[in-house]
This record gives sequence, C-alpha cells and structure tokens, in this order.
Amino acid sequence: MSDETMDASISKPALFSWYKEINTDQWKAFIAAFLGWTLDAMDLLLFAFAVSSIATVFNLNPSQVGAIFSVTLFSSAFGGALFGIVSDYVGRVRALTYTVLLYSAFTGISAFSPNVTFLLVCRLFLGLGMGGEWASGEVLVAESWPRQHRGKVIGMVQSGWAIGYILAAILATLIIPNLDINLGWRILFLIGITPAFLVFYIRRNLVEPEIWKKTAEMRKERKLSEKGQSFTLSQIFGRDLIRYTITATVLTSLCMIAYWGLYFWIPQFLSRPVEEGGVGLGTKGFAWIIPINIGAFIGCNTFGWISDRFGRRPVFFAYLVIMAILVWFFGHAKDLTTVLILGPFIGFFGTGFYSGFGAIFSEIFPTRARGTAQGFCYNFGRGVSAVAPPLVGYVAGIYGYGLSLITVSVFAVAAAIVVLTLPETKGKKLEIE
Repeated sequence: MSDETMDASISKPALFSWYKEINTDQWKAFIAAFLGWTLDAMDLLLFAFAVSSIATVFNLNPSQVGAIFSVTLFSSAFGGALFGIVSDYVGRVRALTYTVLLYSAFTGISAFSPNVTFLLVCRLFLGLGMGGEWASGEVLVAESWPRQHRGKVIGMVQSGWAIGYILAAILATLIIPNLDINLGWRILFLIGITPAFLVFYIRRNLVEPEIWKKTAEMRKERKLSEKGQSFTLSQIFGRDLIRYTITATVLTSLCMIAYWGLYFWIPQFLSRPVEEGGVGLGTKGFAWIIPINIGAFIGCNTFGWISDRFGRRPVFFAYLVIMAILVWFFGHAKDLTTVLILGPFIGFFGTGFYSGFGAIFSEIFPTRARGTAQGFCYNFGRGVSAVAPPLVGYVAGIYGYGLSLITVSVFAVAAAIVVLTLPETKGKKLEIE
C-alpha cells in the first residue's frame, strides 16, 4: 500500500473518476470497515425493535428499558478507549478483528438471557466491542485512503449504519409479529452472532496502513519525540492535544444525546397508539424505519462528498441545525403521510452528520495517538449519551412519545455551535507527531 497519507497532492478529479485513484488494499480496508460498522449497527439496534417484547417478558417500564440500552452505550465508552489504545499499539486490523468477535458473540449469547441481570451483562460486553469497532475501523480507512477522498470514504463507511438499521428493521418486521413474544426477540439476538464470520475476511485480506507501520516502527525504536513515546491515553491530555480532546468529546456527547434521544425511541413513536403520543402504526410501524434509513444512507455519503469540497465545519453545522428543525415537525406527526414525507429527511440530516466525526478527528490528532484519541472522544460521547434513552423515556411517560422527541433539538443546536470552535481540516495531510 502506498504511503499516500504522508505524501499526496490534492487533486480535483472528475465527479465519477475518483475511484480510479483507489488501489486494491484501500478498497479491502473500506469493505471490512463498512461491513464491520453495518453489522455493528444491526446487532445494536435489534434491541430497539425488541424493547416492547423484552419489557413485557421481564415486566419493565420505558425508563427501565432505556436504562438497559444505556448500559450498552455507557460500556462503549470504555470499549472505544480500550480498543483505540489497542489499535495504536498492535494495529488497526487486529483491533478490528477483536471488536467484531466481541460484539457478535455477546449479541448471540444474550438470546439465552433467563433474566434482566444476564441480559445487562451481555449488553455491557456488546458495548465494549461496539465502541472499539468504530475506533479501529474509521482509523483504518482514514489512514489508508488518499486524503482528497478521506471525507468520501468515511461517509461511505458511516452509511453502513443506515444499512444495519434497515437490516434490523427487516428482521424485526419478519420475526417479531410472527412468533411468541418470548421467542421472537431471542431469535433476533441469535441472528446477531453472524458478524463473527466477517473476521475470516479481515484476517485474510487486510494489511496495516503504511503510516501506522512507520509510527509503530519509530515507537519500537524509540525514535518518536518524548511526548510520542509516552502512553497514548496520556498523550491526548497533553498540552498540545487537550484542547482538541475536550472539544471533540463535548461535540460527540451533544450529538449522540440528540441522536439516541431520537433514534432509540423512533420505533416506539411509530408503533405506539395515538393516545400515548405515538403515530399508532403498531408493529407494522417498524417497516417505516426503512425509508428513514434510506435517507440516512444518502445523507452519510452526501456529507462526505460535500465536506471534501466545501469543508468539514460548514457542512457539519448545517446538518445539525436542519436536523433540529425537522425533529420538531416529526415529533408532531400524527399520520403516515407526514411520517413518510419527513422520515427520509430526518434520516438524511439526523444521521448524515456522523460522517464528520471520522474525518475531523483523524485530521486533528496525530498518528501516534490517533486510535486512542478517536476511540476515547467518540465513545466517551456515546457513553454520555446513555442518559438519552431513559431521559426521553421519562418525558414520554409524562407527555407522550411525540413531544419527548422534540427535546433532542436543543442538543443538536448546541452541538452545531461547538463544531464552529474546531479548525477546518479538509484535505489535511496526516501527521505522525
């Protein structure tokens, strides 16, 4: 693989000719990261469709169900930091392998949960793998692909989240209504073990990015600077990086509170009766998650293309502000027509901004601690967002699901303001030191 991230000129290829600049190893890195993230999303979000069944089986209220999901988000903060460090020291490919095995194994094991405690433990370990997968996969493609196409590839990888959400919705629509209430959600989780087979592809086809290999060699030979030789977790809190660490962590926290406050409860908002503040579609409402996530798929990919041309900050800011406005109208939707019209736009802007994290974070942090930094900042924010499901569930219990969704707009606007405090990094050459 060429060391393009260290020595590449910014080019402006024709709209559909850029793919000619991507070599085989770079495509393989994309495929692995894309599938890892897609199946990560599927495994995680199966729970969002199974919550009603689980609540009935274990006699839980909305806040308690939200708390179970929050355990996964909270543990992902530790998983992201842990495997971010692992990826800096032993490699992006190995870290990706470990994380896929972890989240898929514990999704499958959770199918046999005899009680809530067992389920909680499984969700905790699932979160560790889920958080680590993003940290290793995003860094892998960021360091492998040409910098002029970094926004595109990260947007393409991030769009896998929408595909995973759609897969979860399809499986839930086919299985839950047609099986016993205590069997349907267990079958869903058992299917969640399938991503483990991706490991065979990863181990046979991927190579480490050249810039990581050079950094690892310099670290081994103690040729990095004094700060570069120190433990990577301490590096991101050093004088030169702490500003970016804090800002990036605040940004992800606000964004993910907004995201999970909205997306965890969307299936329930669509399926719950109108008198409870929902749209009243029943379990058939799960199917309408698909057009929302088609919008999300397009939004993630579009973000990458636009940000490669116009910059990371303005595009990130615009997506968040538009999301905040659309959520207000979506929360007031009481009929299928409105849901169908607004759904894809909610997906486009409400998920598309995620493509900004990988590009910006890879460009503001050096290679010596990039995995640690991205894993910590992104997943610490996801851990903080653990407050969102029970918070929105609590508001939903008082005012209904529709009105509770509107609270996420405040966090989206706050995140948009934080984006403006970060430097513009479009096309930046990745650094070791």
